[in-house]
Amino acid sequence: MKSKSLFSAFLLTFMSLSAAYSADVHISTGNMSLVLDATPGKELRFLYFGEKLDEADLESLGNSGTAVLRAYPAYGMNCPAEAALSVVHSDGNMSTELVVEGVSDVNEADAEVTKIRLKDTVYPFYVDVCYRTYGDAEMIETWTEILNMEKKPVRLQQFASAYLPVRRGDVWISHLHGSWANEGIVACEALAPGVKIIKNRDGVRNSHTSHAEVMISLDGKPAENYGDVIGAALCYSGNYELKFDTDDSDYHHFFAGINPDASEYVLASKETFATPVLALTYSREGLSGASRQFHDWARKYRLAHGDVERKILLNSWEGVYFDITEDGMDSMMGDIASMGGELFVMDDGWFGGKYPRKNDTSSLGDWTVDTAKLPHGIAGLVEDAGRHGIGFGIWIEPEMTNTKSELYERHPDWVLKPEGRDPVTGRGGTQLVLDLGNPEVQDFIVDMVDRLLSENPGIEYIKWDANMAVMNHGSQYLDKDRQSQMYIEYHKGFASVCDRIRAKYPDLTIQACASGGGRANYGVLPWFDEFWVSDNTDALQRVYMQWGTSYFFPAIAMASHISATPNHQTFRVIPLKYRIDVAMSGRLGMEIQPKNMTQEEKDLCAKAIAEYKMIRPTVQFGDIYRLVSPYDGFNIASMMYCSQDKSEAVFYWWKLEHFCNEHLPRVKMAGLDPDRMYRVTELVRIDNKPLPFEGKVFSGRYLMSTGLEIPYTHNVDHNRRTDWSSRVLYLTAE
Repeated sequence: MKSKSLFSAFLLTFMSLSAAYSADVHISTGNMSLVLDATPGKELRFLYFGEKLDEADLESLGNSGTAVLRAYPAYGMNCPAEAALSVVHSDGNMSTELVVEGVSDVNEADAEVTKIRLKDTVYPFYVDVCYRTYGDAEMIETWTEILNMEKKPVRLQQFASAYLPVRRGDVWISHLHGSWANEGIVACEALAPGVKIIKNRDGVRNSHTSHAEVMISLDGKPAENYGDVIGAALCYSGNYELKFDTDDSDYHHFFAGINPDASEYVLASKETFATPVLALTYSREGLSGASRQFHDWARKYRLAHGDVERKILLNSWEGVYFDITEDGMDSMMGDIASMGGELFVMDDGWFGGKYPRKNDTSSLGDWTVDTAKLPHGIAGLVEDAGRHGIGFGIWIEPEMTNTKSELYERHPDWVLKPEGRDPVTGRGGTQLVLDLGNPEVQDFIVDMVDRLLSENPGIEYIKWDANMAVMNHGSQYLDKDRQSQMYIEYHKGFASVCDRIRAKYPDLTIQACASGGGRANYGVLPWFDEFWVSDNTDALQRVYMQWGTSYFFPAIAMASHISATPNHQTFRVIPLKYRIDVAMSGRLGMEIQPKNMTQEEKDLCAKAIAEYKMIRPTVQFGDIYRLVSPYDGFNIASMMYCSQDKSEAVFYWWKLEHFCNEHLPRVKMAGLDPDRMYRVTELVRIDNKPLPFEGKVFSGRYLMSTGLEIPYTHNVDHNRRTDWSSRVLYLTAE
């Protein structure tokens, strides 16, 4: 938990003491410290962020020679550098000068919050710089709460959640980028003079093209299991901006918050505006070390039901697409049940009255069952699922409509579009985004979900999709002087909708899908149990995408499905064994038409499902150790999960390409107890003969210092040989 020096505690109790005294505030977890100078009447100053300091180092910190920088720089006074906050006051004055007024502590159920109140020296304008820490997580959450006590509104032009100075040196950043069907790709680069911006302007989906998370490696090119790393994740569902400004000082200046582009916020008198949380962690164990801390924090505090095992499911989408029928759904339920699956999810195509949903051009918003496809409705399917002994889930896209829909005919005023212009449409040439800033739209969505679930109480899973960006800047609900708040109000409305649904249905499992991986972010996950990593289910490309996604998100949140071959996105032909081994590294599921599978393929999937159930606790709740990156050019990728008590581990190895007479590196494991012995078992084995080390016992020390020699190919009959190879090894302590 947080610790403070006795002198600091004294000052927190007696905030009216003379500003001549220093008031260091020490925000700490078990292994890291953030130190600020919060002297009353002076600017809030940043002193330190890194490995945890003891009392002796805290006392000596002021004599270290480190530059003292403003912890939350405001624009207008001494302002050549970038600022975290830029305000136009009610009289038109564009300058803000913030000084410390006081410090307070608040105890929450699972955490402790420190708020440092800053006040402008002239105006009744306040900023609370806030920090939250947990007793059992290596994470510091920080955000600001901006309060306008002026008599008239002020305009917020920049309003970062946080600012962090990073000392220059050999500093690199690792972040995720991509596009549809290619999400979560790792970019790694050295920070150089100038400005580096990572941002999103989609409006709805904020993790397709870039992610709101970044790893900052402080001592050279990033390594997985050694080196000092700062991890940062902006927890926001909307447009964001991460900015590194490397000026002529000794620092890279890191700012994170809502993207201010086209988003000026009019802050009314007596109104408070809270910025999104920026989560910060610090690790001396490389990228994987920072990932382990993100995963642990996420499962405990930032992911819906992060302590509950995820079920193994079959989703109907790639199996039948829009061709939903009652018999077809029942058949797929029987197939997944026979393979040991636990849940069936019916995807798009089940609804529409006047306009039946036959393709992506109509019906969004008309959430009534198409009885021509489903004569016995959703209730009939729930009953069928129960008969097969599995759960039932359903797809919805609540934030959208089509121009060809009864909803749009009734409420053209509910869509986002500027006054006097015809809207730009999205998917199918007809899709539009509903205005979630409008309370009537919020009520409509909540009522729709409530009606669906209350009329069909057996539904236990929802796939919540969002397939369109904000392509029309304009709200028909907001006043003309608040149009710049459209993006922000949308996500306030989204949060309100999710809060209301979760309040009534706390046990419901909800997947965040947004044209695939468009909502893989911690702004969404408090309401959602998992996200769809990508619409691309190709196993080879998933190795790369899931590798990057694992930098910040645990396996329990990453839906990873076995799909058909040739793959529906890349048309690549990949053996079932490889597809299984990749899917087993996340939340295992299937995205396939089982009736097109052979019995031998079904049997192999049944074996995989049974064995995944055995390793599920370790994969979904264990500590990740990434070993060999697919991005490093060694032609393999390898990683593992270790249970937190180090009694079990799951090791993954995938070959990426095949060449004759190739030479692949031997992989050393990590995360094991060096003094314990581990028995090795291969899972989903297809080889004619067991591996040499099958059933054998090795010390954790040997496995981490030397590793096992993984064959480059599978030992199968000649007519079954392919150029693909993968292995999953289960390690159990003796």
